[in-house]
Amino acid sequence: MTDNQDLLAMTHLGETPDKYMGSVTPPVFLNSLHVFDCVEDYFAVDIFKDEYYYGRASNPTVTILEKKLAALEHGERAVVYSAGMAACAAAILAICKTGSHIICIRESYGPVQHLLDDFLKEKMNISVTYVEGKELKEFEEAIRPETDMIILESPTTLVFSVVDLEGVASLAKKHKIKTYIDNTYATPIFQKPLDMGIDIVMHTMTKYIGGHSDLIGGVLISKDEEFMKKLMVQRDWFGGVLGPMEAWLAIRGLRTLDVRMQRHHETTLQVANFLEKHPKINKVFYTGLKSHPQYELARKQQKGESGLLSIEVKGNLKDVELFVDSLKLFQIGCSWGGFESLAIAYTYNWNEEQLSFHNLTPNIVRLHCGLEGAQNLINDLKQALDKI
Repeated sequence: MTDNQDLLAMTHLGETPDKYMGSVTPPVFLNSLHVFDCVEDYFAVDIFKDEYYYGRASNPTVTILEKKLAALEHGERAVVYSAGMAACAAAILAICKTGSHIICIRESYGPVQHLLDDFLKEKMNISVTYVEGKELKEFEEAIRPETDMIILESPTTLVFSVVDLEGVASLAKKHKIKTYIDNTYATPIFQKPLDMGIDIVMHTMTKYIGGHSDLIGGVLISKDEEFMKKLMVQRDWFGGVLGPMEAWLAIRGLRTLDVRMQRHHETTLQVANFLEKHPKINKVFYTGLKSHPQYELARKQQKGESGLLSIEVKGNLKDVELFVDSLKLFQIGCSWGGFESLAIAYTYNWNEEQLSFHNLTPNIVRLHCGLEGAQNLINDLKQALDKI
């Protein structure tokens, strides 16, 4: 059951219809700047108090979105960005310095690892230790004197491993290490990491918050007001701002986030149960199944699951290819979190080093179950599996 305050945050928080001629939805402030009556007024602007002078620093439509997202994650402030990776990079650069060490979940988003390994290692001498993350001792053993940050996902979005968030947060605080989590999968509807002690939450708003596959955006949220103000200033410097139209689309997406997530949860659980019993499927990766090895931990931390799961298809790569190509409702495409169902042969072209790093086979297919209805999706999966 979604908290009543969350429902109000998604629908009405931050909106003042009386200011906008009674409009039931807030306007899109497409202006790049604001003008003033006098010099004193111009120099008195305080962007931390919802005041505006230039679009790169702040925008009224963007502010409404940020207030909603902060409330949903039980944070003091939210700062939105032009993409999830812009948000991730902003968090790393705000926390780390030259020579910092980062502990990162092995199954973290690929571009995050590229940022760490292919850019920050060279430019800032930042080192990274990758951990599977299922055991608290992995994090403890990876800590160094120069460790400044732990990057988490839980559940991860390929084989859906779960991290003990309270345990990692407690360990990190003991060593004065900042914790960061990508909470895009669970959304604030199903998981609130800040309440478990995590320092910073990130969402790729492109996915469930937007919900309609028509925007790119990211957000950082924290209970640390001063840290978030620092991020607002740095966003102005780096320029990775979210446009007002994208902010308005995200506000629209939030209005239906609760009902969409409940439907994604119900649909995907039915699909997962069907696939788990299918003779042509080796394994289903989904934290909503009681067969998941971390099912109890997931139940402790999550109120539900989203529309994403993975399967290991029996057979060879030609069978995997035939299965995915035969799907009709599930379209082939990256990303997820929209209204549509998607399939991607995730490990199909991985080399031996990649497969070994994640201890996986090339037969992993990731599915996103959209809003087309559980039985329709099951029928589509069945007809595609029948062709193998």
